[in-house]
Amino acid sequence: MSAPSIAGSTPRSARSVAKTSTGIRRPKKRAANVWLGVVAWLIGLIFVAPVLWMILTSFHSETDAATNPPSLFAPLTLAGYENFFGAGGASPWPALINSATASVVSTLLVLVLSMPAAYALSIRPVKKWSDVMFFFLSTKMLPMVAGLLPIYLIAKQVGALDSVGLLIVIYTSMNLPIAVWMMRSFLSEIPVEILEAAAIDGASLPTIFRRVIVPISGPGLAATALICFIFSWNELLFASVLTSTQAITAPVFLTSFVTSQGLFLAKVCAAAFAVSFPVLVAGFAAQDKLVQGLSLGAVK
Repeated sequence: MSAPSIAGSTPRSARSVAKTSTGIRRPKKRAANVWLGVVAWLIGLIFVAPVLWMILTSFHSETDAATNPPSLFAPLTLAGYENFFGAGGASPWPALINSATASVVSTLLVLVLSMPAAYALSIRPVKKWSDVMFFFLSTKMLPMVAGLLPIYLIAKQVGALDSVGLLIVIYTSMNLPIAVWMMRSFLSEIPVEILEAAAIDGASLPTIFRRVIVPISGPGLAATALICFIFSWNELLFASVLTSTQAITAPVFLTSFVTSQGLFLAKVCAAAFAVSFPVLVAGFAAQDKLVQGLSLGAVK
């Protein structure tokens, strides 16, 4: 009679121990998640705080923006934006249009050129594809300023200085290695069986690209396009040297607001926010695709 009691008591004790251990571990796990969330929010606030302060300062007058310590509850005004958009100087619209044209067109060209290259390096890998990838990566090892003088001399010889077309060519070549690396990691996640099934059904390679590869790699395309657009929009070195009046871009136009005469902090903050606003809008519009695309490429 004692054996059944021992056998019967063992499962109850095991269940009680398991319940106790589970009850102990869950609060610890929840506490750890709470602390991780708090740390993540603090890091996010550290990165966002300067941007928020810049936006708030852009709505202050120059006198309030120059106070030390800064005035947080100063009256709000649109004087900084009025000065930026032409009331107190040159109009920024030509520079914004030039930046938008160069960034959008170069991003489209980068996507068109990087997709076949990424396809050849991932789904249908060529021989010594790792050497090809290293070659693409090696093009980013040279500082941009080292190639500035040769590009300037070549552009001067062909008469391409101060033109948006020159910026499009430079931005395309500048972002193409990054796009190939990113798109290769995205296309590597596509099951080859899907492409083989489409080929068996009689689909040609352009049809497979248009109806299979592009829809599946949509998040990767969005992430690559957004990063290339940001790099092109924010580029300053080549734009400041290779342009003067006709093809001046928004970052170059923004530098004209930095002066040593008078109060200019609120005006600079307003100009900086106005120039960065298109990038912020694009980032918020494609944030789900961006996270999904970067997560997809991180698997490999």
